[in-house]
Amino acid sequence: MLSTDYTKKLSFNRYINDGDLVIVYEKHDNMKAVKVCEKSVLENRFGVFKHSDWIGKPYGCKVSSHKGGFVYLLSPTPELWTLVLSHRTQILYIADISFVIMYMEVIFGCVVLESGTGSGSLTTSLARAIAPMGQVYTFDFHEQRVVAAREDFEKTGLSSLVTVGVRDIQGEGFPEDLTGVADAVFLDLPQPWLAIPSAGEMLKQDGVLCSFSPCIEQVQRSSETLTSKFTVREAKMDQCQGEEGTPGSHRPCKRKHHAGEANHWQQDNSGSPIVMARLSNEA
Repeated sequence: MLSTDYTKKLSFNRYINDGDLVIVYEKHDNMKAVKVCEKSVLENRFGVFKHSDWIGKPYGCKVSSHKGGFVYLLSPTPELWTLVLSHRTQILYIADISFVIMYMEVIFGCVVLESGTGSGSLTTSLARAIAPMGQVYTFDFHEQRVVAAREDFEKTGLSSLVTVGVRDIQGEGFPEDLTGVADAVFLDLPQPWLAIPSAGEMLKQDGVLCSFSPCIEQVQRSSETLTSKFTVREAKMDQCQGEEGTPGSHRPCKRKHHAGEANHWQQDNSGSPIVMARLSNEA
């Protein structure tokens, strides 16, 4: 998916090779990930497609079957991977992912900690955001999910950017060897407030913590835990589309805002609650 060779620039003019992963697009609601193998074929309602005919063609091309049907061969971008991955858990989709990455101020070279890994939807986008010199450390308490996620990252070419571990972050916290190295920490946990003290120790002084929760009770409990140690701003997912002068129109600027300058966010009754925090100088 992404080139991790630091001496090379990412290329937008890539060609399909034997062993590559491609997204086969039949229509907007019917796509699948396929590993190219020269001797293999793909059969669907549009006909039979030989993988050998795909090799050497550019991503995005249209290929025809023996009976005139066609599909498109697309590059496995994080956006498309989110649509075709195996759902081991509920996942974040691109609207939420874009909001989270922007407000966590994740850029190339960042170190990001995540718990839990789940199906790896967010992790894949985080890996692209921090490439080629950053690192994502993601943890899940479920060993089988970790094994499956690790296999997915190898398929998509992200294994050098993502480190996956089995760990109960709510009960054990993040590993001590990551103390003070994280630019951002993302929590998607049933009881995120249990992991917040450990997350605070992992963050750099200008680091950002994001806790993503579907229930307002989780947000309230997390906010109570955060208040004593962090400067907190609360927002709703729909605020990212605000007009100039509204709460959603304010965009973070990487490492230029001090903790004491954080905006106070107004909430309404729509959208998914989300809590983001920055280490407080007064803590």
